[in-house]
Amino acid sequence: MKGTATTDRSRIEDLLRQLAPQVLGALVRRHGRFDACEDAVQEALLAAALQWPDGGVPDDPRAWLVTVASRRLVDEWRSESARRRREETTAALELPDHGGSDVTVESAVTGEHAGHDDTLTLLFLCCHPSLSVPSQLALTLRAVGGLTTAEIANAFLVPEATMAQRISRAKQRIKSSGLVFELPREPERADRLRVVLHVLYLVFNEGYTTSSGPSLQRADLTAEAIRLARILHRLMPAEGEVTGLLALMLLTDARRAARVNEEGALVPLSEQRRDLWDAAQIGEGVALVTATLGTGSVGSYQLQAAIAAVHDESPNADATDWPQILALYDVLEQVSPGPVVTLNRAVARAMVDGPRAGLALLGTLDADDRMANTHRLDAVRGHLLEMAGDTFGARTSYRRAATKTASIPEQRYLALRAACISESEAGSEADGEGEG
Repeated sequence: MKGTATTDRSRIEDLLRQLAPQVLGALVRRHGRFDACEDAVQEALLAAALQWPDGGVPDDPRAWLVTVASRRLVDEWRSESARRRREETTAALELPDHGGSDVTVESAVTGEHAGHDDTLTLLFLCCHPSLSVPSQLALTLRAVGGLTTAEIANAFLVPEATMAQRISRAKQRIKSSGLVFELPREPERADRLRVVLHVLYLVFNEGYTTSSGPSLQRADLTAEAIRLARILHRLMPAEGEVTGLLALMLLTDARRAARVNEEGALVPLSEQRRDLWDAAQIGEGVALVTATLGTGSVGSYQLQAAIAAVHDESPNADATDWPQILALYDVLEQVSPGPVVTLNRAVARAMVDGPRAGLALLGTLDADDRMANTHRLDAVRGHLLEMAGDTFGARTSYRRAATKTASIPEQRYLALRAACISESEAGSEADGEGEG
């Protein structure tokens, strides 16, 4: 029974994370005041997390959350100095108790039909040009992606307190600017697109490989990122980078079922069972890449999608076309240079020209402060040193990497790699003594 209760609670948490941006969008459209609405939604989510595990999930959970959050707004506004004016504008929002069937009053609260989803509008609001780019990213990950402040801080490689201040300032900026909750017109929409795509990319990455916790991946985040990317693609079908990002997500997410074994342990790409990969997603992703490449200027998401397509179309690890992947990374580093691109390019270089060539390229990142708080550099170095036969260096790098990640599956995998190297060395020494 305890296991069932834990599962039910987990499902409720997943549902709340999915509904949070939809509820927030509905409230902001109706009431404005992004900061107050965000606070109200957080209180409604907390109430649901406390009540639903024992009382059951309402028939219309979205309406329940909208109702409770709206009541929270009404209560707050009544306590303000302009009480009479607030009561006049909110008189129609007197709501019945939210238990039972009464929560179906959502249409009276939102002025919209129950299936209306304002998530995309909310996404563009959070990416308003009056906000700094870091604030746009942080606020959207919080409001639309549903990530915690700690998860966002990890994604940006900054302290959690710094990220909390950034999000708070962004909310206050939206409040003081009096921004309108509506999709921007075409010229401004194009300007915001770069940030929107970056946000969706970060949300997807956090879902595909979680930055902390017991699970390697969170399907709710990857599914939400893909859903929003599909909406963007329908809205902007001619935008190559929108198509490229959707393709990249599909081609990457297609491997999800093979990334952990039956015990929940991480399985690297080279060892994955490719029969578990989602052939339909791969087919859709490859078709999107094919449709966009060569039709205009090439962006980073299109190139990353092309790299993912080469991996996904290889029947096995040995058949991977590493020269083509390296060539694509060479172009990607010209289009969108950065430490993560160099990191991945070093792996491709090692597969084409040998591990020492890859290690030499990896060494160019040692002085990059952006890699100081991530485990990725040490993890890749351990892999390349192991390929080169430097067991001591590989073991040291794997162990160092394990201390830098808050993801338990990644910690276990890196520690296991170090342990396997130690056991291999011990076995070789024993064999040598026997021969002597």
